[in-house]
Amino acid sequence: MFLDPIDRRILQVLQRDGGIQNADLASRVGLSPSPCLRRVKRLKESGMIARYVALLDPGKLGLSLTVFARVWLTGQDEETVVPFVEAVQKLPEIVECCMMAGDCDFILRIVARDLDDYRQFQAQHLGRIRGVRNIKTEIPLQINKRTTEIPLR
Repeated sequence: MFLDPIDRRILQVLQRDGGIQNADLASRVGLSPSPCLRRVKRLKESGMIARYVALLDPGKLGLSLTVFARVWLTGQDEETVVPFVEAVQKLPEIVECCMMAGDCDFILRIVARDLDDYRQFQAQHLGRIRGVRNIKTEIPLQINKRTTEIPLR
């Protein structure tokens, strides 16, 4: 799907404020409300806009610790990887899971109340997933950038 400059502006605004009213969105991108609404509908139907969500502050919800767990599996075959991914999908503490090329098999971003909470999660859940051979946890000291915005050029 071709994106003209107005489509790009719509997407930029929606990435920053998915709950913006159509009239305000139209005003910010230089359209009247009806054509703006049609464009947004087209962007949704094309899959460019996958969904709308509310971004929550983990710290204000008592989840002040974010860790990155590097996971090595016993194998990279389908019989090992598929059950691991299915188990990860069921654990809400794991907010991101990426299969990796390189040193480890997966990197997980995990939220927890504190270090003890994470330690218990690792021992009771993550470490018990069938096929997990090794876990190394990285604890960020400071988060300098976190965004959900995709660059639109």
